[in-house]
Amino acid sequence: MNEVKVGKLGPFPRVNKPVFITSGILIVGFIIFGSLFTETAAALFSFLQDFIAEKFRWLFIILFNVALVFCIYLAASRYGDIRLGKQTERPQYTLFSWIGMLFSAGIGIGLVYWGTAEPLYHFMAPPVGEGQTVESAKQAMNLSFLHWGLHAWAIYTVVALSLAYFHFRRGLPLSIRSTLYPILGQKIYGKWGHTVDILAVFGTMFGVVTSLGLGVMQINSGLEGLFGIPNTLTVQFIIIAFVTSLACGSLMLGLDKGIKRLSDINMGLTGILLAFMVILGPTLFIFDSFIENVGNYLANIVTLSTWSEAYSGTDWQSAWTIFYWAWWVSWSPFVGVFIARISRGRTIREFVFGVLLIPMTILFFWFTTFGGVAIQMELLAAISPDLVSPGLVAAVQADTGSAIFKLVEYYPLTKPITLLIVVMIVLWFVTSSDSASFVIDMLTAGGDTNPPKIQRLFWAIMQGVIAAILLAAGGLDALQAAAIVAGLPFALVIFVMMYALLRGMSRDRLILYRNQQRYITDESADHNSANEFVDEELLKGPPKIVKGD
Repeated sequence: MNEVKVGKLGPFPRVNKPVFITSGILIVGFIIFGSLFTETAAALFSFLQDFIAEKFRWLFIILFNVALVFCIYLAASRYGDIRLGKQTERPQYTLFSWIGMLFSAGIGIGLVYWGTAEPLYHFMAPPVGEGQTVESAKQAMNLSFLHWGLHAWAIYTVVALSLAYFHFRRGLPLSIRSTLYPILGQKIYGKWGHTVDILAVFGTMFGVVTSLGLGVMQINSGLEGLFGIPNTLTVQFIIIAFVTSLACGSLMLGLDKGIKRLSDINMGLTGILLAFMVILGPTLFIFDSFIENVGNYLANIVTLSTWSEAYSGTDWQSAWTIFYWAWWVSWSPFVGVFIARISRGRTIREFVFGVLLIPMTILFFWFTTFGGVAIQMELLAAISPDLVSPGLVAAVQADTGSAIFKLVEYYPLTKPITLLIVVMIVLWFVTSSDSASFVIDMLTAGGDTNPPKIQRLFWAIMQGVIAAILLAAGGLDALQAAAIVAGLPFALVIFVMMYALLRGMSRDRLILYRNQQRYITDESADHNSANEFVDEELLKGPPKIVKGD
């Protein structure tokens, strides 16, 4: 057995039956449990989430720091010269489109939902010291950068790079199971491989549905302020149906014509909104504080990323940092598969630096432009008796998703900008939904990089149905907690991935090194021919597992 077995199942022409059926049963079972026994489900998964955050915070702290060091090592080492594909290939997508699609999978709606709200929340209630002070303002930006910065993207990088390497370099399926080949060998095609893929489907589906449910409420909040549309379940169901239909349309167009084009549009709208906020906002403060925020973050990164509240005995970190990190882990299969799918032709060095630094830099500037400015407005009101509070902290306390809409009330063209934000939220959700459907279908189709459209549509519709059911039943909190719980076993898988990736690349590094020496010493050697020789050696199929490989 040397491949994932796929076959027809009802109307679906190409599925891996163990993964598809088991994932479907687990998802349907949770929907029934979460909607009929809402309070019990919420209590159970909340307990499990708290247990993991309290007992295994040290594990997540170690994982995220090791992952970051691992990524930097790969980029700086000789491994960085390895290309994801043939050594003579060039990237499949332009840098602009690649970055846009990175955001559509890796961040998406979080940019709009938390960019204003999270810094404000930490400014109001910091883990250390008094709130609404200059020190709490700096601390708020540090913590926001920690949660959305290098460590989060390091996890995505590890998973995505492992998938891309074993798929494009070794010819294995684009599936989580393939990342464990150097350790499990042919067993990845059996129950062990099915287990990790099912876990990936579980985390992807529940993570995306939770975001869809939360985002729908934010869209409704924006529409209420714009057009007076009531904030009701009926309206939210209509929004879910609208977003799901757009996602289905994008999926039918495919990766290049659908997801890629929407991602390009989103990047353009993001640039327009950022430019508006910078030009018409406190421009000098934004640039000054951005530099200071990045400097403070880098200066305190070791302390921040290893802080575990061991001496204080408090639980702030469990509710925030560990929650975020478990959430990134549960999302990493989805983001990893998608980033791997769009990254053919890039070198490991280019891949690592691109995924680690480019989205993070844009995120940091966004958080500074929205969250930093909101904090400055509240801080000025707090220290000056002549100024009235702009009400941004109160907005966060009342409804987290409304913070950005409250902020733009203090800018010109409030209604057009609010409409632009609502459009961005919708488009980010569409790209997140169709990206997730694409990934889930790949996982349930045995790693097929171009799965049947009918299966993609099935998973997209399932996301909308699940979001609607749990939104009506009040089960979104339980779903979110369940996704976090799924992050613990996958955290262990990521540790194994790093070891397996190093082991798998050892032969590449040896062959590449010998090829480079051959090219240096033989002036008559043709570099492209030499690279083709390397490709022939590396693309002979799945690697044999031998001692010292």
